[in-house]
Amino acid sequence: MTGKGHTMSETLKAGATLQLTVTKTIAAGRRELFEAWLSPEALAAFIRPGPGVTVPTAQVDARVGGSFLIVMRVGDTDIEHRGEYLEISPHERLVFTWLSGMTVPDSTVTIDFKDLPDGRTEVALHHVGFPSEESRGNHEGGWTMILDTLADTLA
Repeated sequence: MTGKGHTMSETLKAGATLQLTVTKTIAAGRRELFEAWLSPEALAAFIRPGPGVTVPTAQVDARVGGSFLIVMRVGDTDIEHRGEYLEISPHERLVFTWLSGMTVPDSTVTIDFKDLPDGRTEVALHHVGFPSEESRGNHEGGWTMILDTLADTLA
């Protein structure tokens, strides 16, 4: 049993329904933004969800069924994030699992890239699968900062 009389499977099922969407317009082309998500060097530069976070490890096997490993360092603590690419539609959509100690086992991220008339790109990130409202809120702040850092990196 977990807190409030729920079984673990009920908690995980409920967590799968917790989701968020973060959208940002970025002054860069869709191709450049899409490819940044599949580049270990680019990921290490922008996938930092908070001030002082570094990324000492970013490994990417950019193919459907391929995996990634991102290690975020906060102070002296390393936090591993792993996943598998479920869909790679060049320059349009990425779908991957997102596994860390702060998500449920079937946590999934979908990122859509949409051209805007002025040469900018709308990036919409949708993440499903959190164990709690607190985890969802933390991820919403983290993904917002990541998209802001991506925009700054490519500016």
